[in-house]
Amino acid sequence: MKLQQVLNGLTILETNVPLDLEISGVSYDSRQTVPGDLFVAVTGFASDGHKFIPTAMGKGALCTLCERIPEQNVPFVRVENTRSALAVIGANWFDHPAQKLHMVGVTGTNGKTSVTTILKSVLEEAIGAKVGLVGTIQNMIGEEAIATERTTPESFELQKLLAQMVQKGCSHCIMEVSSHALVLNRVDEIPFEVGVFTNLTQDHLDFHKTMDAYAEAKAMLFSRCRHGVFNIDDAYCGMMLDAATCSVMTVSAKQNADLYAKNISLGADHIAMQVEYQGLKLSVHLGIPGEFTVYNSLSVLGAALCLGLTPEQILPALAKSHGVKGRVEVVPTPEQPFTVLIDYAHTPDALENVLKSVRGFCKGRIIAVFGCGGDRDATKRPEMGEAGVRLSDLAIITSDNPRTEDPVKIITDILVGADHAGKPYEVVENRRLAIRRAMDIARENDIIVLCGKGHETYQIIGSEKTHLDEREEVAAYLEERNRK
Repeated sequence: MKLQQVLNGLTILETNVPLDLEISGVSYDSRQTVPGDLFVAVTGFASDGHKFIPTAMGKGALCTLCERIPEQNVPFVRVENTRSALAVIGANWFDHPAQKLHMVGVTGTNGKTSVTTILKSVLEEAIGAKVGLVGTIQNMIGEEAIATERTTPESFELQKLLAQMVQKGCSHCIMEVSSHALVLNRVDEIPFEVGVFTNLTQDHLDFHKTMDAYAEAKAMLFSRCRHGVFNIDDAYCGMMLDAATCSVMTVSAKQNADLYAKNISLGADHIAMQVEYQGLKLSVHLGIPGEFTVYNSLSVLGAALCLGLTPEQILPALAKSHGVKGRVEVVPTPEQPFTVLIDYAHTPDALENVLKSVRGFCKGRIIAVFGCGGDRDATKRPEMGEAGVRLSDLAIITSDNPRTEDPVKIITDILVGADHAGKPYEVVENRRLAIRRAMDIARENDIIVLCGKGHETYQIIGSEKTHLDEREEVAAYLEERNRK
């Protein structure tokens, strides 16, 4: 592709190369640069891509895209912002795949994975669509699963993934859209047909610093979509609506809204409710327990309506949807008098939500096993400790993904809040031993809730990932006990 085509839509501030130069590839990591590439020197938080221009050119890059004139005498094109330029280049390189898909973006602190996964299943069941998914757990092209490292890929990789979806016949793509992705230009050049706001609670303040800045980042989605679905029961919804340039559909379980849930019934394995919509009374049933499932269902219903589906198409498909791995997931415990659940809850609000939901159908005690991740927002640790201890009958505080932090230091931070709750807790730093301890003390009708890992099958200690699948740990310990 000609350099001029690659850069179409960008304002070039300065260049010393002819724009009819033939480019055979694009790279933004010098370690992956190959001969013929355009190397994009992205200014990051940990490192500055401009430092790697000599390396990239030495590997055969034909030209570099930069914000500052390189110190070396090399072919260059200078633009104002290389990070935002990378998104434009990706869209040009892959022929604007997002324009060929019905794009749905879901943002918020909690519920994104559940909403995207359930909406995918509804579209597949209701209209037979082939649907792509971009998310925390995995990316998917129809039924093909692709591992992922972050909630939203870098812009060039995202455009590549969307192009693969188009090539393989997808008509829709549903994305979890993180606040980082919005601020760091990863979803630039994506025309969203529908945007969904689930909720906003404390998270990622190591990056955004304040809740208002975090909310403003999330709100960016609603200036780049045609239709928006908003949970108006959330305190930060006003900021989302203030930023919205799209049409608005509101959802609520507490007040009048375009989709207003009433007569809500929470069961041990399902939720049921009646939803008022344009004078209709829609009966909604979903086989996933918990009050948060009410809001997830409303978000899915709203998004599907915005995509043009009818209630008659949506409701039967919604009723057939199943839960997401690691979201209030029941772990098999054959012949045991207690139940084990796994949930990804790793924020104070998520932990509070899941424990309150479990309380709604628990006939015995709740035993909560939880910790906090290292190298992340430390201010939420006392809040996690307070919520986890207060809302359980017995908490076992343990390690999550300590990363490069001392696990004991993380637990000490958690205990600041735990001590305020005034209820019993234990500390078992080793997560495997903590799971075993919970099963040792569990009695009839107790529910053990393993919080924080969810779908993850590893633990990050230092910079290494070690295998840790909590399902396997439960099964292995039960087998060990049975042999005794």
